[in-house]
Amino acid sequence: MPETITLLNLLDDAAMLSLEHQLHLLELVGDHSWNVDMNQQRFDFVGPRATTCTGFQLLGTAAPGPRSWLWAWANPSGFPESLIAASAALRDFGEQHGIAELASAEVPFDALPGSPAEPVAAVGLLMDAAKAVTGRWTSYNGDAGGGTRAAFLIEHPDFRLPPPNPPRTMRVIMQALTDTWVTDHRRALHSYGLRRQLNPVFSPDFAKLTLSGPGFEAVVEFDQYGRVADIDASMSQHDA
Repeated sequence: MPETITLLNLLDDAAMLSLEHQLHLLELVGDHSWNVDMNQQRFDFVGPRATTCTGFQLLGTAAPGPRSWLWAWANPSGFPESLIAASAALRDFGEQHGIAELASAEVPFDALPGSPAEPVAAVGLLMDAAKAVTGRWTSYNGDAGGGTRAAFLIEHPDFRLPPPNPPRTMRVIMQALTDTWVTDHRRALHSYGLRRQLNPVFSPDFAKLTLSGPGFEAVVEFDQYGRVADIDASMSQHDA
């Protein structure tokens, strides 16, 4: 039978690669402000390294008053269809797979994993789910005023990740396990390994996962609950 896809699956699939892209984005744009013109379909970072995105999508907004997320396709403001195509595709994906959080026009914060109290946290969850579905991995969580946050998927050649770097890879793994919403450690690490071409291989009993790349190998051990119990990583002197 085909796998039943859930919102938690999508969050596990996205957690580590999403985090790595966001770290890369922050390094690129540094201390910045941002501007978006929906009519001109222009998204800019303003600061020491000014960047005009080559493309972007509005996913939706999270507001503190109603404590809910509103998908861009359902927003009564009537944004250009070309800028909300990703949100519409996520609606269709949600309907196909029975994921109410993607298919419903408005999603209460309490319906999301962990019942986030703040808009910024709700946005982070739904942006990660969107990345796992669309394959677009760089996002921006912007202050839209009045405590409301707006979520975008953004594109630019500079946003693409460089080849895996062993110290960065370990930082991403450890930070994601600590700071992001990961419920299935095995799935999250295997998904990250596949997407970063780290040759993920489970042991026959699924108690260990080996990740490997140039100058790097890590053997991840899982406890009886499927959580990461230990990571034994080795790096060549050249790459360490």
